[in-house]
Amino acid sequence: MMTAVLLALLLSQSGGPEAPRESAPTGSTVTLAPPQAPLPSLRFGVFISCASLGPSPQVPSGRYRLQCDAEARRCLAVPENELEADGTESDRPLERAAVCREMPQEELRQRVAEGYTFVPALAEAPPGWYRDERGRVMQFNFDLHRRVWLGGAWAPLWRSGEPSALSRGRLDFGIISEFPEGQKMMRRITVLDTELVLGEQSSFDTTVLRYDTNVRQDKPPIRVTTFLGKPRRSDFTFDMGGWLEVLRLELLRRGGIDHIFWTFVGGHLTLDLWHSRDLASYVRVRAGPSLEYDRTHGLFALVPGAVVEGNFTLDPNGFHHLTFGAEAEKLLLDEKVGGRPHHPERLRVRAGYELILLAINDQPLSLVLDGRGQWRTDLADEPPGWEWSANMGLRFSLWAPARRSAPMAAPR
Repeated sequence: MMTAVLLALLLSQSGGPEAPRESAPTGSTVTLAPPQAPLPSLRFGVFISCASLGPSPQVPSGRYRLQCDAEARRCLAVPENELEADGTESDRPLERAAVCREMPQEELRQRVAEGYTFVPALAEAPPGWYRDERGRVMQFNFDLHRRVWLGGAWAPLWRSGEPSALSRGRLDFGIISEFPEGQKMMRRITVLDTELVLGEQSSFDTTVLRYDTNVRQDKPPIRVTTFLGKPRRSDFTFDMGGWLEVLRLELLRRGGIDHIFWTFVGGHLTLDLWHSRDLASYVRVRAGPSLEYDRTHGLFALVPGAVVEGNFTLDPNGFHHLTFGAEAEKLLLDEKVGGRPHHPERLRVRAGYELILLAINDQPLSLVLDGRGQWRTDLADEPPGWEWSANMGLRFSLWAPARRSAPMAAPR
């Protein structure tokens, strides 16, 4: 009897028989192979899975992106989040990474049982983008033919027979985009192309809309065959397009007088002398009329003009951009105005170079250098003469995607 009482007392103090405990998981479910140097990368555009490989000191979440090769029995494994500077997982998910499909645990265990090797790797990056060892992505290729830009520059002016105007600054803004149609046509739209010059000899120039095209003909319209020796054929193409300008305002202050010109509409035919395979770079001539209104004197004029111009992207990644042009215009059907010749003329030349220096949040900041000259007789009471301007400044592109021909990042 006493023995039974003592046994009951011991059981009540201990709370009864102890339930069996599950052992805590230790280590990772899948052991990664030692990292290679350099790290391989997942291939962009190829199927990617997501799976839990188990926690580790470097990746506490245990979540990885996997790209598996059945023939090599190998899976490239990338943490789903970016890494900190010390190599441990952060709470920031990978940017610009493709959507992945969850791999069932049964499939993962089967791959482990079949002897698959799980190799540390870097996440994929789209063309024109680069991913570093921490999984952070950055853009290295820029299309300056598709962007929103905002810039500023020092713009000194020299005029014949007058002191130099050095205290001038220029602000510029605009939106441009291109729309290719295969290899046959490039459509280009520019909106609110604007320049404001402040200081001495100030000016303002803005165009609401500009539209132009570059065209590649399917067949050369002229074929010349020569028969001196072996027959030789030469093809001559006429890659003609169009150029349209709507609502341009030009305001110049010269001699204390504001000269205001409105161009309601202008249309030119274009002929490409040369263009790149993707039609983004070109040298061309264009000519046609414009309808202009001289607000200062209250009269209309028909303004035929001719232009030779070029636009080049000099490198595959879009860091070097060169433009040039020469333009001639003559006012016709205008009334005679005192202080200037009847049917005045304008000549303009320009050349510019733009170099991307760095990118802020993947938006490029460029150095801009350009020179301009003009000679015009349409400003009343202003003696005709050349004026030259040199501009040096910076330009920030708020949107500049990778070029359509952007390559994949080179292997590290």
